[in-house]
Amino acid sequence: MTQNQTPQASPQASLKQYCRQEAETASLAKQLAISIAQWILATPTGHLNIALEGDLGAGKTTLARYLIQGLGHEGKVKSPTYTLCEPYELTSHQKAFTAHHFDLYRMRDPLEWQEAGFAEYFDVPGFCLIEWPEKAEGTIPAFDIQIQLMAGEQENERTISLNAFSAEGKKILKNIQAIANSI
Repeated sequence: MTQNQTPQASPQASLKQYCRQEAETASLAKQLAISIAQWILATPTGHLNIALEGDLGAGKTTLARYLIQGLGHEGKVKSPTYTLCEPYELTSHQKAFTAHHFDLYRMRDPLEWQEAGFAEYFDVPGFCLIEWPEKAEGTIPAFDIQIQLMAGEQENERTISLNAFSAEGKKILKNIQAIANSI
């Protein structure tokens, strides 16, 4: 949990991985993508909220890029620092869904979030991936998964913790563990 964020209940499931290289971060993001794709196949009209937390330079946008590309996006995954939100129309197993990638770093007031009209994106099949969620100070719906990134001593070194706060988030994390065990 980053500073100023409202604490959530205890996680229903957790997964922690130490990544020494960017390739390991990419691998974890790909496992998350596979797990989300499986979840979408089982829940085609479902929606997940995923928080991406960590200090500046911890690798949030890098993880988001690998996740979205792992779900089939072939173009560039831009940081939404200036647009606040970049939507990605995706298809998995012939099921269409949208990944809304948010970066709230530049927000100064939670009212900006509400006034921007982003609330409707939280009902669309797919998921919302939100960097710097603490900037919206509790105006965002509850998270299914919280991903915390902590940079290490070396440039690409980081510890990534995934915490599930809902039954759906728990399914995603259990799938990641099953995927990791089969590799």
